[in-house]
Amino acid sequence: MEKAEILKRLAPCGLHCGKCFAYRGGEIGQNSKQLKQALGNFDAYADRFVDLLNEPVFSKYTDFKELLSYLSDPQCRGCRSDACKLFTACKVKDCAPAKNVDFCFECVEFPCNKTGFDKHLHERSVAINRRIEEIGMEQYYKEIKDKSRY
Repeated sequence: MEKAEILKRLAPCGLHCGKCFAYRGGEIGQNSKQLKQALGNFDAYADRFVDLLNEPVFSKYTDFKELLSYLSDPQCRGCRSDACKLFTACKVKDCAPAKNVDFCFECVEFPCNKTGFDKHLHERSVAINRRIEEIGMEQYYKEIKDKSRY
C-alpha cells in the first residue's frame, strides 16, 4: 500500500483511524449496518424469547439495538481529513501539520505532554510512535492492518 493511503488510515498519534468505531467506511460501521439489516424487525421476537426461551438476556435487546444503530452510522473521516469525532481533546491532529510531521516521533519535542490524551492513550501513542520509528510506517501498517484497534 502506498504512503498516501496508509496516512489516510493512520493518525499522527499512530492510532488506526480505519479500525475506529467512529470512522466512516470502517469495518465496525459496515459490520454494524449488516447486522442491523440481518436482524430486521427482531424487536418482537426478542420480547417473546424472554419467556419462550427463558432467556432474560433478550430483555436487553432495546439497549443493544440503540448501540447497534449508533455504531452503524459513523461520522468521522479520519484525523488527517476531519476533526476527530472521538477524542475531542486531541491536540495532535492540529500539532502535526503545524510542525510539518506525519507522526509524533518525527517532532523534536517527542514525546511531549501536549497531546490532550489521558494517561492510557498517551502511553499507547508513544509506544506506537516508537514502533513506527523502529520499523517504518509501511511495515507497522502491515503489522496492525488486520488487528482490532481495541
